Amino acid sequence: MRKIILLITCMFSISVFSQIKVLKNESLVEIGKDNSVGLYKKEDKFTINYQDLNTSNLNTIRSFSFQNLNGDVLGLYKLIMDGFVTAIPEENIILELPNDIIELHYEKNYGQQTVQFIQIINKNRKYIGKSQFLTQKQVEKVFGRTNGKYALYDRPAPGAHSNSKSGSNTASAASPSSGNGGKKSKK
Repeated sequence: MRKIILLITCMFSISVFSQIKVLKNESLVEIGKDNSVGLYKKEDKFTINYQDLNTSNLNTIRSFSFQNLNGDVLGLYKLIMDGFVTAIPEENIILELPNDIIELHYEKNYGQQTVQFIQIINKNRKYIGKSQFLTQKQVEKVFGRTNGKYALYDRPAPGAHSNSKSGSNTASAASPSSGNGGKKSKK
């Protein structure tokens, strides 16, 4: 009888003091995706995920995020698309986020102009991630231009609370700087 009471007491104490909590699932909306590059929205924060081709482990997924302040998502889309319209930029277009630096690297591959995201992780040049090269059609797909989800840029995500604090911005796509010092990025 003592053993049964001891067993019940132990089982009850384990369930009361467990360290695992069930959290509510936050809504994450996929704006667009092509192969290993995708754009996602959670409330007013946008994240670009990509498979890092710069590592020996091809299962490495990296991401960078920014708030949609002053229409930054649309601004980034237009900035990328302008690189396709004009001649290939001689230098990478550099964008500074609060945690990372993103370079837009344009190159011709198989006769088509392409763009690649180069992420300098935590602003440390030792840690660099590179996405696959994207054609203009692939960029349109990632930014939701082919499926109509680009309309979600300015709308709150489903299930998002309208009383969220706008003062807690963690990132913003800053304006590009052309001061690359005449250096090309290493491939």
